[in-house]
Amino acid sequence: MKLRKATLVLSAGGALACGAVAGWMSPTLLRSGDAIAAPPAQAAPDSATEVALGTAPNWAQIVRQNRAAVVGIEVEGMQRADEQDNGDDNGSDNGSDNGNANPFGGDQNPFGDDPFFKFFRGLPGFPHQQPHAIPMRGLGSGFIVRADGLILTNAHVVRDAQHVTVTLADHREYRAKVLGVDTSTDVAVLKINAQNLPTVHMGSPLQLQVGDYVLAIGQPYGLEETATAGIVSAKGRSLPGNSYVPFIQTDVAVNPGNSGGPLFDARGQVIGINSQIYSNTGGYEGVSFAIPIDVAVRDEQQILKSGKVEHAKLGVEVQGVNQALAGSFHLSAPSGALIAKVEPDSPAAQAGLKTGDVILKFDGQPVTDAGTLSAEVGMAMPGQKAQLEVWRDGKPVEVTATLANASEKGPTLQNASAVEHAKLGLAVRPLTSDERSQAGVPGGLLVERASGPAAEAGIQPGDVVLSADGTQTNSVQALRNVVRSHKDAVALLIQRGDQRIFVPVQLG
Repeated sequence: MKLRKATLVLSAGGALACGAVAGWMSPTLLRSGDAIAAPPAQAAPDSATEVALGTAPNWAQIVRQNRAAVVGIEVEGMQRADEQDNGDDNGSDNGSDNGNANPFGGDQNPFGDDPFFKFFRGLPGFPHQQPHAIPMRGLGSGFIVRADGLILTNAHVVRDAQHVTVTLADHREYRAKVLGVDTSTDVAVLKINAQNLPTVHMGSPLQLQVGDYVLAIGQPYGLEETATAGIVSAKGRSLPGNSYVPFIQTDVAVNPGNSGGPLFDARGQVIGINSQIYSNTGGYEGVSFAIPIDVAVRDEQQILKSGKVEHAKLGVEVQGVNQALAGSFHLSAPSGALIAKVEPDSPAAQAGLKTGDVILKFDGQPVTDAGTLSAEVGMAMPGQKAQLEVWRDGKPVEVTATLANASEKGPTLQNASAVEHAKLGLAVRPLTSDERSQAGVPGGLLVERASGPAAEAGIQPGDVVLSADGTQTNSVQALRNVVRSHKDAVALLIQRGDQRIFVPVQLG
């Protein structure tokens, strides 16, 4: 069911930028040498038992076993008053204490057109335009993964903070060092100077099923050691602005301050990090998202080894396959990632991938949609050879691609938004030489008029039809020939500006 007017927000604690530091109850900011070896996944405590079918977990026991390993995180910094629409939940950390210096560097806002800015406009106590820097604070949660003080949390909780304070369950406080963050996956690794600390036990999100019981522990609104429970609502969710993470969706109550806290399974093992919520009001409304713990552990290992996280790239634009497109490409089911564009000199181009290919598997794992492929590629390592199963010309083809580094300049993997299926109805003409040069294409048909079925499809004047069912359409006759040979549907490759996308057109 489509969410109406719901906002995807990060669920960290409310950071207020105001003349005086805001109180802990403010709910206004939401976002939900040798290499050091990362801690291996540990077995659950002996007292944690399997949950019998039809019975609820012993949440009281699981909370007792893990509450001491869950920490509160408070960040402090300075923020310019003219950046009051900043939707982030902390200040800045550029490695120095510069008093009233702009923590973001110069006059630029690093968050650009972040829609979270608008959430704060007009809120009580939130500053208006003033020509000076003002203090701000934010709250979040985290959990201890190593007895010597290694902690996992969300990147948005600590990103750019000047000071990070970790409070243990016994109220001891430590100044934390941020070892590294990965904003692509929203994971951060902290370190405090302590020993013999209690730790959580890592689980496996791969074994998690929709309907399984889960429990969160954190500090919503600064209320320490708060436990909330629910079930897994869905797995492998792809959210706007984050193509690397196959989120775990739950109905666990996650609120401001829960960000970075652990999500436990019924055995008391951590299987995720609470990160985001969908909300119309800014509070919990039944839809929460957690980062799978295997994604976080991958980031942790890289940060401990090199201080940064690298992601791979393939170099294609992809879109999901709906029923109409599946019929056009003679697929047995609407599944896979349809390539709408292959970037020149990218790993995809070097591997021989083509526009119109449908990627069905990535390294043996089924690709159910465009988001699945994005997450698989993003979690791979640069230089890795990926085996792809591709549907091309009505049959499967095996392709090997050597992935590049997503941090390098150049194309990466992007999701192209899908277009609703429609019926054919276009007035087109061949591109002139100047138009071909301007569009950067060798040929195609310019849409001069779109009415009836074409308009319903979303095709607009100025769009360029590049191909129909894989056949180049450099002439009107070429398009007519393809359409005449199809009874039900035809897939048109449309270019609009720099974006390419397949549009399934119903002919009946």
